Amino acid sequence: MAELKALKNRYEPWKSLRAASEDLAVLLELAGEAHDETETPAIEASLVELAARFEKQNLLEMMPGEVDKNGCFLTVHSGAGGTEACDCAQMLYRMYLRWAERKGFALEEEDRLDAEGGIKSATVKIDGGYAYGWLKGESGVHRLVRISPFDANARRHTSFASVYVFPVVDDSIEVEIKPEDLRVDTYRSGGAGGQHVNKTDSAVRFTHLPTGIVVACQNERSQIKNRSIAMAMLKARLYEFYRQEKEKENERFAQEKKDISWGNQIRSYVFQPYTLVKDSRTKTEMGNIQAVMDGDIDPFIEEYLRFVWKNQGQQERRTGKDARA
Repeated sequence: MAELKALKNRYEPWKSLRAASEDLAVLLELAGEAHDETETPAIEASLVELAARFEKQNLLEMMPGEVDKNGCFLTVHSGAGGTEACDCAQMLYRMYLRWAERKGFALEEEDRLDAEGGIKSATVKIDGGYAYGWLKGESGVHRLVRISPFDANARRHTSFASVYVFPVVDDSIEVEIKPEDLRVDTYRSGGAGGQHVNKTDSAVRFTHLPTGIVVACQNERSQIKNRSIAMAMLKARLYEFYRQEKEKENERFAQEKKDISWGNQIRSYVFQPYTLVKDSRTKTEMGNIQAVMDGDIDPFIEEYLRFVWKNQGQQERRTGKDARA
């Protein structure tokens, strides 16, 4: 039933869009035959609306991946730079939370490590249709330039934070985890939660020995719930890890991985000496940096989807040409 609902949600908007465009074509034809120009403004307005609806639906066609329709986990880590970097990480984390709230997605914070001035790292689960498809291009290094509020001399500072997005893996996608490959550590939770979390080993950390992937969850009072959440996070991380391993032979993917390494930011947020947000991959720019930090990142996400779709098409055409040759 869930799969049927997903297919209907993908099909019905196209069906509605086609019917609306046919109705508009009939209206245009009738207006032309009657030489009635009073309908022109209404027809033009309807055409603009249909174009916007088409563009929105067409973006979903650029997410054909097996897990693009799933929810996701989003993790933000502060880079080098102490307090300034932790504040930068917190600003980015808030930006993504605001974006998800605008989309009407459900949010559940799974892990958070606070630090002076902000956060050292934080992971949130985002539940909603195509959450992973929308956000997968946000993985990488983000650079922030501003006059530091922590500098008594009001000097300009550059700080970095990394963002990692991985899909929520549902039961239809199998990820094998052998018990002997897993190290489980339990410890007492930190932060808010009352005496219970401070006196019991309710927090859980899983280490997958073959890959070195580590996940942790400490937000629930029950160790059982924390184990369940941590296992879901580990499965999602392993799915993404194995997917990337399979694609390492692909030259395009290798170049993409190079672009998101430390020191090669995917996006810059500049507060001083001017205000500008610029994506290094698509060259998309926005001057209203405050709107971006409040979650208005759709222009960057959408342009990245078009950028990847276009490059994939060019790669496929080149591959087909080489095969024919």
